[in-house]
This record gives sequence, structure tokens and C-alpha cells, in this order.
Amino acid sequence: MNTAKKFYHDASRIAFDEAHRKKIDFNMSRYDLAVEKGMKRYRDVEAAKNQAAAIKREVLNHLDEYLLQFEKNITSHGVEVFWARNSEEAIAYVEKILVENEARLLVKSKSMTTEEIELNAAVAKLGCESVETDLGEFIVQTAGEKPYHIVTPAMHKSKSEIANLFHDKFGTPPESTPEELSDFVRCLLRKKFTQAQIGVTGANFLIADIGGISVTENEGNALMSTSFPKIHLVFAGIEKIIPKMEQLGLFYPLLAVHGTGQQVTAYNTIFTGPRQTREIDGPEKMYVILLDNGRIGIFADDEAYESLACIRCGACLNGCPVYRTIGGYTYNATYSGPIGSAITPFLKGFRDFYHLSYASTLCGKCAEVCPVKIPLPDIFLANRRKAVEQQLSPAAEKAAMKGFRLIASKRKGFDFFPAVMKNSAFYPLNYWGWGPKRAVPKFAKKSFSQLYRKQNKQNIN
Repeated sequence: MNTAKKFYHDASRIAFDEAHRKKIDFNMSRYDLAVEKGMKRYRDVEAAKNQAAAIKREVLNHLDEYLLQFEKNITSHGVEVFWARNSEEAIAYVEKILVENEARLLVKSKSMTTEEIELNAAVAKLGCESVETDLGEFIVQTAGEKPYHIVTPAMHKSKSEIANLFHDKFGTPPESTPEELSDFVRCLLRKKFTQAQIGVTGANFLIADIGGISVTENEGNALMSTSFPKIHLVFAGIEKIIPKMEQLGLFYPLLAVHGTGQQVTAYNTIFTGPRQTREIDGPEKMYVILLDNGRIGIFADDEAYESLACIRCGACLNGCPVYRTIGGYTYNATYSGPIGSAITPFLKGFRDFYHLSYASTLCGKCAEVCPVKIPLPDIFLANRRKAVEQQLSPAAEKAAMKGFRLIASKRKGFDFFPAVMKNSAFYPLNYWGWGPKRAVPKFAKKSFSQLYRKQNKQNIN
């Protein structure tokens, strides 16, 4: 089954899974209430979004300059920077670090970039254990799954499902409460933090003027991952750059309120290098891997490049009626929801993933909630056009659309066929494509134009 067929198959199945819908609706409703409350702290949130959008567009206009400035400043602090064109180069560099330092245990804070290059699987092949230390990531790793959501990885699981999972894997009581399970994970991870040779983080922002890595989190696991291990390894997409440290005062609250509804995330840390001479803790070595992996292709596209302004807050996923219906796993990609639908065709190939740009109602909600004002619906339409230009659509779909255009392009052509014939032609859709959970609306015996012409004649007479 190719990726497009798998997407439609999985979407049709999960869309009518009532248990799944109930869990997502519950979790999303809590998010909606938190964000609504958080937004009230702003006197003018649109002004903040406009400013953030302007800064990220400035970055995109001078991306190479800011990246080189970042590299110059952070290497002056004793950090080694590696530029990876793709996942293979990034993993090869990781392998070099693991071998040189005889690493057998790696603790990892939440990072979608490492999910993108499948770091956990890669280091396991090298004989190194990789442990997720974010609670949500730890849950899905224990279940043998990938993150369901870019901010809340275990959103799709209920309390009872997590309790049963931990009972099966660790022998905890099946009636354990969330607090008890959290305590269990905390104790387990404490040992991992102190035993690990390498700590891994992502980067919410790369700060050009000071050569810094900004990491925001709510659990303290990123701090723990970088305090005990002797090596700190950072993975960051090249688009994460911002020009100045002082701009974090704008981006931190925007990211927090759009991501979780908080005024500001609980822990906000800036790393500028390994432990210095007079410092008593922190890693002895620090490496930063700057990942391209298809981003330059997005950057070079005049219609899609603005998607690189994304700060990964997850607001577009939470606002999207398609994501809220079909869930995160249906996309079969690292980045799901609207932002994933926009960038995945570039990251993983149009031929296999152009269909994601059709996973949108074009309602505009994603663009409305975006804190950096990415015009996502425009990008979807542009991607759809590119797919047509590359002749990627199935032959049957092309023939159907061509036939429909021939009939429907002129009112006389559409009215030529009687309602009974049109209803008969569309009837199979009750069981295939549109259905079977929905009924195809029936064509009226007379179209609006036919009724209008008849009424108009009567008025004239």
C-alpha cells in the first residue's frame, strides 16, 4: 500500500473511532480553555504576532548571515558545530561521537528534530541505549510508538491505558494514579540521568548574537539531561535561528500561550557552551548539529518558504478540524497537522506525500491561530498545483475530474442530465469514497437555474 492509499485507509478508519474521538476531544477541550485564558493576558496579541512574524521574515531574508553569525559565536565558546545535509550525515556524526566517547547510554529531552532523523533507532543499532526523558515521550517510547502530537506526544492515550501499559512493562499496579506513575518515572529517570554519558536536546531557538541554544520545557528533564552527562549534543533545524537574545522576551510568551496556554514555560534555559573553567557543573563537551534535511528546498520555493518561520507551538494542529478528526498517526510523518502537510512533501518527497496538502478544508483556522502568521492555506494550494504540474495524481482521479469539468463547466451541460441519472451516478459514493458513514445529498428534480428561469418567465408573463 503506497503512502496516499495508506493515508486514506487510516483516515477513514480513525475518523469514526468513537473512543479515539472522545479522548482527543477531551484533551483538546482542555487545551482550548487554557489558551483562551492565556490569550487574555495580552493587551494586543495581534501586535505581538505581527512583530514575531516580521522578525522571522527578516531571518529568512538573511538566513545564511545569521547562521554563520551563530556558528562563529558559539564555536568561540568551545562548541563544535556540524552541518548535516541529511539524516545520514547527522547520524554518521553521532556515530563518531558515540565511538570516541565509548557511550552506552544516552538521555534525551523532547526534540522533534531527533524524531525526524530517527535518532533512537540509529543509536540502538550502534549498541547505545537512548531514553526519552519527557514524560509524554517516555510513554510513547515505552509503547513502541512515535509522538502523536508535536507538543503533547501522548495526547491519544487515556489514564487507564497508560496505567495498563506501565503495568505490562514495569509491573506497576494497574490501578496506579497519574501522580503515582509520574513518581515511578521520576525515580527511574534519576538513575538514567546519573549514568548517561551523553545528554541530547533540541533547540527551540538558535540565538545568533550570543551564539546560544534556547530550550523551553515544563518538566526540567532538559536541564537534567545536560547537567549530569559529560557530553551535550544538540540537534536543530537551520530554521530555528533568531537574531537577538532580547527577542526571546517576545517569543517565549507567544510559544507558551499558543502551545499550552501558559504565560511562560516553566523552564527556559540558554546554553552557550560546555562547562567553563570556573564552573562547577555542566557538560565537558558540547556539539551542535545543524540539520538541513530538505529545508533548503523549502527555502528555495517562493511559495512555501514562509513555513520555515514555524516555532513548533502546535497551535495549527489543535485548531485544525482535519487533525482533530483523523489524529496524528494518520499523516505517517514526523510533523503532522497543517504544518506537516505544508512541509512534508518537501522533506520526504512530493511523489509520496503530496496528498497531505489535500488534508485540509482550507477553512483558514491554521493561519488564524499561527503566532508567526504563516499563510498555510496558500501553501496547500500551491503544493496541490505543483502535484498536478508534476502529474502525480492517479489516472482515475484525472479522468474523473476531466469528465466532471466537461459536464459542470457550463450550466446547460449540467442541467442536461436528469436528476434521476445524476443520483444514480453518485449513488455508489454512499459505499465508497464519501461513505459509508455519510449519505450523499440527492440532486433536486430541478436545479436552481431551471427554477429561476421558470419563475422569471412567469413574472414576465
